[in-house]
Amino acid sequence: MSAASAEPRAERRQVKKAIGPRLRIVFFGVLALLAMIAANSLYLAGVTFLEFWTKRTFQDYFYQWMFLVHIVLGLLIVTPFLVFGVIHMRNTKDRKIRRTVMIGYALFGVCIVVLTTGFLLFRSFVDLKQPTVRSIVYWLHVAGPLAGGWLYWMHRLVGPKIRWRSGLVWAAVAAASAAGMVWWQSTDPREWNVAGPQEGEQYYFPSLARTSTGNFIAAKTLQMDSYCQKCHQDAHDDWVASAHHFSSFNNPAYLASVAETREVSLKRDGNVQGSRFCAGCHDPVPFFSGAFDDPKFDMLNHPTSQAGITCTVCHAITHVNSNLGNADYTIEEPEHYPFASSDNAVLQWINNQLVKAKPSFHKKTFLKPLHKSAEFCGACHKVHLPFALNHYKEWLRGQNHYDSWLLSGVSGHGARSFYYPETAQTDCNGCHMALKESDDFGARILDDSGKLKTHDHFFPSANS
Repeated sequence: MSAASAEPRAERRQVKKAIGPRLRIVFFGVLALLAMIAANSLYLAGVTFLEFWTKRTFQDYFYQWMFLVHIVLGLLIVTPFLVFGVIHMRNTKDRKIRRTVMIGYALFGVCIVVLTTGFLLFRSFVDLKQPTVRSIVYWLHVAGPLAGGWLYWMHRLVGPKIRWRSGLVWAAVAAASAAGMVWWQSTDPREWNVAGPQEGEQYYFPSLARTSTGNFIAAKTLQMDSYCQKCHQDAHDDWVASAHHFSSFNNPAYLASVAETREVSLKRDGNVQGSRFCAGCHDPVPFFSGAFDDPKFDMLNHPTSQAGITCTVCHAITHVNSNLGNADYTIEEPEHYPFASSDNAVLQWINNQLVKAKPSFHKKTFLKPLHKSAEFCGACHKVHLPFALNHYKEWLRGQNHYDSWLLSGVSGHGARSFYYPETAQTDCNGCHMALKESDDFGARILDDSGKLKTHDHFFPSANS
């Protein structure tokens, strides 16, 4: 054999395998994780599309767990993918079929984009507050796998054939499973703006408030101000000094008034139920948790006595039953993401990141269209004194800010006013919850300034 013919053969023997035995194990691990991510993504995408198509809410506690699985799988695939990608590119960098090599580089780049956008959407190290930027990152994350699938097919045109049968079987099973879960999810949409059962009024009358189930709500669920503070620091700081915070027994004037009401009711009726009239708006935490009806309720030292109108109380109201006032609203026990009430710091961090990464359900739960209406405020800022309170008349008008606003020129509805602003205020928020610049997680672009803002939760000029 000549030296000339032996040299090419030696070169051929030195060519590294694209995927060696050990790297093949990593490759199969990456494929397995990708298969699970694909199945999980089909379910998440199905629910998202269902909500988009029907304009209803189908996300629930199970959906949030599935989203957590999506994040965990995404984190698990990072290291094996990078190991496989770097070694595979090193093994094939000198291959003569440059088109295949270049497509491989492009595929690796697309995968890096998917991983990077996933980290950005997780909003742990970089908080994407600008809606436009966040939208671009989201759609890159969605489109990346589609482009990656096409590039992978192009890349594999050279080399061992793709095992289509195995892939199609898995795809069919994953698609069927995802479709089944989405169908199951579609049978139980989240209902908003529904009045609570009238049977529940017996626990709260003469206040007109009721809960969505007719049952009590645990006090700890209604007292989660520190939980809200983590993402809404500016709003929390405003609220701490507001009249809403000092609406209950932490207000000396109110304390004296209700103490007398409870004393008179106990002597007259043998119970303190007449004072429920006040509690529906002023003392919602002890009221809806059932502690308020105890004649021995400690108005100074009970854990709920100083709560005031908490963040959750306002934002958990899901329906305004009428415009009669006297707390005629329905409040529900809000559904939180996993680990919201955990005392474990790690689990709390996971919960916070879930909310940040997928805030849509949180927003729908705590910020409903009714919160922008004057009728929402009117549920408590309009009062009539019923017979059950004073045993005097069946109906006696108390303070009434709602009708005063409605009949004024400010609202744009009154024809008897002496003052008409250039632009009518169609709700209470325009004056009493003015926009202010904020770095809060919930801050958005709400006007033409292009700056991130929230609504002032000090409620200036409202009994302050």
